[in-house]
Amino acid sequence: MEDSMYQVYEDEIQSLEEEIKLLAEKYEDSQQESTFFSDEEILMSIKSFQGEFQRELKGHESPSDLKVQLESLETDLSFLMKFTGIRFTTHSKKTVEKTGSRTIQKHRLSGNCHSLPFQLEFQLLEIKNKESVSAVITDLNIIMESGEYSGVSKFVSSTEEHGNLLAFFRSLSSYAEWYEHRRCTFLHFKAKYPDIVKLPEGLLGDYIVLRNPKPSGFELMIVWKIHVDEDGRITPVLDLLTKVPEQVLEQKIATTENAPTCFRSMLLLFGIETAIENLIRVVGLKN
Repeated sequence: MEDSMYQVYEDEIQSLEEEIKLLAEKYEDSQQESTFFSDEEILMSIKSFQGEFQRELKGHESPSDLKVQLESLETDLSFLMKFTGIRFTTHSKKTVEKTGSRTIQKHRLSGNCHSLPFQLEFQLLEIKNKESVSAVITDLNIIMESGEYSGVSKFVSSTEEHGNLLAFFRSLSSYAEWYEHRRCTFLHFKAKYPDIVKLPEGLLGDYIVLRNPKPSGFELMIVWKIHVDEDGRITPVLDLLTKVPEQVLEQKIATTENAPTCFRSMLLLFGIETAIENLIRVVGLKN
């Protein structure tokens, strides 16, 4: 009985020893495979990955090339802002609809053109096909201070109706340039002849008054409008209004009546600045 029990124990021990030996062999094999993989296989894998990465880069520009392109675009943008006077300060967009090849986005823009602020709201409809992308502007809304820039109100309404942003910015740039030129001209003559030149509405007004500092009552008003037609064409319009005391009017009625015509002739011959300065000198000589 005891012999049989010992035999069972010996068989069990032998079975365990064989199992341990088998596990040890598997462990050695796995170690060898791991060592082999960590040397050659890992190196080959790295080279393969590098090759795939380089092939992918061939289809894309390098970071240095992209930086050069970005700098070029920034230079072009800076030139356009200086050339047109248009500078955008804020922009936001929101996707309203996107179905298949059709996308509608709502845009909001604000900025300045020289000293004139503006705001735009519009929807951009994009339709993509295999060959091209078409875009249409709808629901255009242009916001400007109509009280200060009443000359552009008709043009703004026409632009909103036709949705032509390019025409708007082109005309806005020209209008703002004349607006700034008028402001600077008024400032120049006010600084040069402070006793004669009066600005009842300040530098942003569209007229100046020339008044003799002596109590003669002689006064000229130069009105400088900036006309914008419905097509966006800009035309400066200057005219002269007179205010003369009765005693002076009786003495020099012909000269006074002809003053506006003479002023328009001087505008054609000498330009705006010289024509205005000649008038200022005439007013300063009046007694």
